[in-house]
Amino acid sequence: MSGLHIPIGSPDGSRTDHAESLLAPNPGVMTLDGTNTWIVGGEEVIVVDPGPDDESHLLRVAGHLGERRVRQILLTHGHFDHSGGAKRFAELVGAPVRALDPRHRLGDEGLADGDVVTAGGVELRVYGTPGHSHDSLCFWLPQDRAMLTGDTVLGRGTTVIAQDGGLTDYLRSLDRLRAAAAELEARALLPGHGPVLPDPIGALDGYIAHRRERLDQIAAARGQGARTPREIVEVVYAEVDRSLWPAAEISVRAQLDYLADQGP
Repeated sequence: MSGLHIPIGSPDGSRTDHAESLLAPNPGVMTLDGTNTWIVGGEEVIVVDPGPDDESHLLRVAGHLGERRVRQILLTHGHFDHSGGAKRFAELVGAPVRALDPRHRLGDEGLADGDVVTAGGVELRVYGTPGHSHDSLCFWLPQDRAMLTGDTVLGRGTTVIAQDGGLTDYLRSLDRLRAAAAELEARALLPGHGPVLPDPIGALDGYIAHRRERLDQIAAARGQGARTPREIVEVVYAEVDRSLWPAAEISVRAQLDYLADQGP
């Protein structure tokens, strides 16, 4: 990869030599600036995460592709802000949708850890990274030494352990990505929300340290008498904007489950 090109003032995301993102118009507390729809390849492309069921976004992505053929549509996971527009986008471009969860597939092929998907002279290698959700995947783009991370690692802040995920799996996935980033000499993480992260090792170390710190804080809050997830949020997330407390409560539940599994 010759380097990351980050358009200043662009309404869309960043790009590498073989990947570019178009930003879906769904900004919010959970989605940051919106969902990054990634286009990977050259004359033929792979589209990762078409985004929500927003006709204007889907038409814009299809129009941006011009004459380029979409070989595959891949989902990092099945949450609506990533997958909701997949069926409609598949109709627009005439391509199958591949996902780990069969409920989100359109076509005969799924996706699993170790699979390799190719188009336009590039390839994406599939990494199973459950935790944020049960079906979360990441995609390694060797030509750019970049990892598409979906919601497993965000470009800003930290991710929520959703109700269909789990912290034990998530910590293992972070450790796996950290090891892969070191072994593969990764140069960028391309997230599902937020900007490109040009320091993969630093970002992953930060994520791992943050999770361990939160676990210590939750254990301390319980020692001070907090019992319910809401009570723990009021202690541990006291300085966080209250609009984020519902999401924090979901993560606290996941962390309490993890601590219970670890035993006394």
